[in-house]
Amino acid sequence: MPTKPVERVQTGIRIEKRTLKVLKALAEYLNMSLGDLVEGIVLHTFEGKVAFSAETLLQIERLKGIYKLDLSATDSHRLKERDQKK
Repeated sequence: MPTKPVERVQTGIRIEKRTLKVLKALAEYLNMSLGDLVEGIVLHTFEGKVAFSAETLLQIERLKGIYKLDLSATDSHRLKERDQKK
C-alpha cells in the first residue's frame, strides 16, 4: 500500500499516568512509536472501527493489570486532577 505524506507537529498533551504507561508498553509490544499508536487509535475511532485485534486486546488487559489501570470508557470525561501538594 502506498504511503501518504503528512505534516506532523510536536504537542504536549496531559494524560493520566497509568494510561500513558499502558500506551507506551503497548507501543513497545507492537514495535511502533507512541505517536504512531495514538494516530492509529484515533483514525480507527474516527471511522467507528475497532483499533485492535482480539490478541492485542488481551495484551492490553495484561498491561492494565501490570500498571494497575482500573479506568474504563465509562470514566472518560469524569476524571478529576488530584490536588497537587508541594
